Amino acid sequence: MDAHVPDTLRQEEQDPNVTLVTATAPISVPTHGGRAKCLQRLVRLGLPVPRTVALGFGTVHRIAQGDLPDIHAILSRFPDSALLCVRHSSEDMDWGGPGSVLNIGMNDATYARLRDKIGKDAASALYQRFVMSFAIHVARLDPDAFEEIESVGQEGLAQALKAYEEQAEEPFPQCAERQLAEVLRSMARAWEGTTARLLRQAKGAPVDAGLGLIVQEMALGLGIGECGSGVLQLVDSDTGLPQVTGRYLSQSQGREALQGGQAALYLARDPRGPSLEDLEPAAFEELKQYAAYMRNKLRAEMQIEFTIENGQVHVLDGVRVKRSSRAALRIAVRLAEDEIITRQEAVMRVEPHSLTELLHRQVDPDAQRDAIGRGVAASPGAATGRIVFSSNEAQASAARGEPCVLVRRETSPEDVRGMHAAVAVLTERGGMTSHAAVIGRGIGLPCVVGAVRMGFRHDDKLLLAEDGRRFHEGDIITVDGSAGQVLAGAPKMIEAALDDVFHVFMSWADAERDIGVRANADTPQDAATARNFMAQGIGLCRTEHMFFEDDRITPMREMIFADSPKDREAALARLLPMQRKDFTELFRIMEGMPVCIRLFDPPLHEFLPNDRAGLRALAEAVDRPISEVTRRVASMGEYNPMLGMRGVRLGITVPEIYDMQARAIFEATLDASRIGAAVVPEIMLPLVSACREVEIVRTRIDAVAAAVRNERGRDFDYSLGVMVETPRACLRADEIAQHAHFLSFGTNDLTQMTYGLSRDDAGRFMSHYVQQGVFPEDPFHRLDAEGVGELIRIGVERGRRANGGVMLSVCGEHGGNPESIAFCRSAGIDYVSCSPFRVPVARLAAAQLAIRDKIA
Repeated sequence: MDAHVPDTLRQEEQDPNVTLVTATAPISVPTHGGRAKCLQRLVRLGLPVPRTVALGFGTVHRIAQGDLPDIHAILSRFPDSALLCVRHSSEDMDWGGPGSVLNIGMNDATYARLRDKIGKDAASALYQRFVMSFAIHVARLDPDAFEEIESVGQEGLAQALKAYEEQAEEPFPQCAERQLAEVLRSMARAWEGTTARLLRQAKGAPVDAGLGLIVQEMALGLGIGECGSGVLQLVDSDTGLPQVTGRYLSQSQGREALQGGQAALYLARDPRGPSLEDLEPAAFEELKQYAAYMRNKLRAEMQIEFTIENGQVHVLDGVRVKRSSRAALRIAVRLAEDEIITRQEAVMRVEPHSLTELLHRQVDPDAQRDAIGRGVAASPGAATGRIVFSSNEAQASAARGEPCVLVRRETSPEDVRGMHAAVAVLTERGGMTSHAAVIGRGIGLPCVVGAVRMGFRHDDKLLLAEDGRRFHEGDIITVDGSAGQVLAGAPKMIEAALDDVFHVFMSWADAERDIGVRANADTPQDAATARNFMAQGIGLCRTEHMFFEDDRITPMREMIFADSPKDREAALARLLPMQRKDFTELFRIMEGMPVCIRLFDPPLHEFLPNDRAGLRALAEAVDRPISEVTRRVASMGEYNPMLGMRGVRLGITVPEIYDMQARAIFEATLDASRIGAAVVPEIMLPLVSACREVEIVRTRIDAVAAAVRNERGRDFDYSLGVMVETPRACLRADEIAQHAHFLSFGTNDLTQMTYGLSRDDAGRFMSHYVQQGVFPEDPFHRLDAEGVGELIRIGVERGRRANGGVMLSVCGEHGGNPESIAFCRSAGIDYVSCSPFRVPVARLAAAQLAIRDKIA
């Protein structure tokens, strides 16, 4: 292909502004972009790549400033009268870039020459396409004047040239040097424009991301004989399964085959229509061989952009196949199984966050979205259902077999039943660690919280969209918890997909990671999910969620209204067998694995009604006047209940609650140990601030353990630990650790107390703080390594200094965040615990961190 290029050009190949793409040219991704580097690799493989010149980031930046390189020198690297195309080459091809411009160098003289060589229709089509592309994308003329041209051939060309002259007030430029200069200048300036920069940044590109440009000799794709263009890959982009995929279009250029409609051919033989394999079997076989060769040598599934010119194949470009999350995982596994890459490399090739798309239903990326609101993407996945405004309505809807979306201003523990009945949750208030978000992630329920720009009129059973549209109870909406959007209607969905390939991949990840991953699980269903996702035990079981069932809330309220310890014990005695049954089932599901049970934490007023009907029902249950009940409920209110009488403070002031729970745990331990491995429960005290709190509660728990041993005549072991979620507990960890077997950092409350932020209300302003750089990220989403992290490091160091055998963990929602896991490993944490559906994400993130350390 280079035979007719003068030998004198060889000495110019090292021009830093103009780099001829050869096997040894100084080309790299950080200086010339991914496309330039890939083309160099294809040249090294000996593939039929047209002659190509690469312009580096610095050169393109100078072009945007008006400093053009030697255009004549660029053209001199190509055969005389060759047509050229220019394409972008950014460091990450996902950042996008200006559109390609084809057929540069087409003018009257070239047209006359090509007309004799390939025919007047093909030559006219080439010329017309270039005129229209140059006019719209380079000269920035009114596109309507050109898009209205319907004629083709010589007539169409004449109309295009006339329209250009009228719009530009000058004839179409005939000089190839001017054409190329204008194209380079236009593409460089487009990259550095404000709109393009903002679009790139939205995709994760740095502010100063550079652009390279590729100037390549055209393989025409139009002419006499079989000519055309297409794309080919060896896998399906959605599934990752082996399949020859792509299209081919005769008499076409670039990627026109993908928009060719019925005229485009399939590649492999297909019952739906004609194929390239039928039309040009030799070219088809050649392309398959090239793709397989590229897969093996470039160690990735590649998409080939190709042109066929009189039966001869030209490879214009090769890019990594675009792939869905499930396809990316399958491709990585297949490459490793074929020994093209190592298992470690396969693990590194899958983004941890992308696993959520495999674990949950998602809105089809190609589906039309009618967005009616947005908020915090609190729990991933998507679901469609009819609007309901209360938990009772959600349960009634579920009983009728009708999917529903629970819409609330904010959820509370008494909404858990309704959340279990709904397919998704939408709230006006809340952030990443609000009640709805935490429970939603725990049970795999799509959830959008903090949708403050929507109107929530519960009394009218009306939901107002951001654009003013009105949605009533029973109307169908979709909650996309992955994108943080609320959509009207029922868009097409993609189902979750966990198959053998997923489990093989995760086993490779588990072989690499060096930090444990447990799950936060409050119910037997949560525990079963955690077990399915290969969690290494339960790191946090929040027992208070067990008290809101219909058969438990009444004795719980009777206990709260009891006037004496004896009366409280009587009410709690009704709850004991229920708690024992819960714990027994948890232990049996997690057989052989640790289960950490946090004792009762929330303030008692959360279990009391606040509406007239609820107060009347409570008055009947406790046999007291409604006025007395109303007065008593009001007296239990606190100005700041999250900092009031909750957690271990309840265990000291109302010790009968913890006594009952400890007994339920120990009796369940013995019951579950009758079959299978012995159970060693871990009991955790919440909201500890002083070691004396631990001493007082531990003394009572030890007494309950002794009583159960005596009554049952059997021995058992258990460990007692502390949930470190106050700054003081971090600072006094050396004292506390002397009385505990483990310390578990509850980063949700610890972040709340360190910042002085309400985790339920921070969503109202957090986006403004992040946008203006006050915080780099929502501290309830990604652990603040500098502030909260410093307290954790102090707690780790002091705790281990006082008790070398103490187990250390993080059980807040940060435990499922890859960036936060990196901090936990560096701080010396033994394991993290997160929502069951985040366990695979945590497992993969931990594995990738360990692999990076090994490589380093």
